[in-house]
Amino acid sequence: MKKSIFFVVLMAVLISTTVPGFSAEATAEKSATPETSQSSTGEELQKIEGDTLKKGDSFVSEAKPTPVAKVSPDAKEETVTTKVPVSKEAHKTLAEKKAAESKVEPESSSSLNSAEMQRRWERLFSKEITPDSMAYIVKPGDRLYVIALKNHTTVDFIKKINDLKSDNIYPQMKLKIHTASFSIRIDKSKNVLVLYSNDEAVKKYSVATGKKNCTPVGEFKITDKLVNPTWFKTGAILPPGSPENALGTRWMGFNKPAYGIHGTVEPKSIGTQASEGCIRMLNKEVEELYSIVPVGTKVTIQD
Repeated sequence: MKKSIFFVVLMAVLISTTVPGFSAEATAEKSATPETSQSSTGEELQKIEGDTLKKGDSFVSEAKPTPVAKVSPDAKEETVTTKVPVSKEAHKTLAEKKAAESKVEPESSSSLNSAEMQRRWERLFSKEITPDSMAYIVKPGDRLYVIALKNHTTVDFIKKINDLKSDNIYPQMKLKIHTASFSIRIDKSKNVLVLYSNDEAVKKYSVATGKKNCTPVGEFKITDKLVNPTWFKTGAILPPGSPENALGTRWMGFNKPAYGIHGTVEPKSIGTQASEGCIRMLNKEVEELYSIVPVGTKVTIQD
């Protein structure tokens, strides 16, 4: 009887010591979550960090910021760049510098190469099609005046390039048309006029400018052209050919009233400051320039 009681007591003691341990182990196993995943293997941890976490995930990884990678469409490899804050003033300076670098300035009159200009001049009048020109096939009903107007050139220039003796053209005739724009720069300090085609100097002329440096500086445009102009001088009207008509054989007026480029009856004044503010040229040379540049040509005058 005593042995039975002892056996029962012993079993009770064993049960009381085993159950709490079992319960604690079960509770620990149940409470284990990814938040305390210290027992996770290296591969599992790497997988969790590599996945994109959704809002509400309990796993939080403290990651260091990474640089932004920009890839151009033609690039084969990624180029890593770091964005650096730029002030408004610095940004403006950089933009102005970039614009200045991208702007192509015409050659200055002091850096002109005579041989190169001669080559460009001859190319203007050759029948060879160049990047500054095109081949035009005459259509029924075409007229030289209309073709010149559409291509911002002159009838005289088309005729010179194509050796035309008259304005007569016919369908299927092939013409070379100069398409690059012309511009003129006048240096008052040297009394020099330079003709440019597509910002490349093609011809230099000696001219006369205004007395006491009175020729205005700035940018102008040729707005009208006249052959053998009449000079409406204050108190007098001087017809073409008059020895007192200071305009000579051609007139190219600016969008500044009373100013322009013209011929002269005083060839010895060329190369000096002698006019009332206009640009004087030798008659033969102003006739040549007149035949090339159309209305709308930009004229820049500088000191």
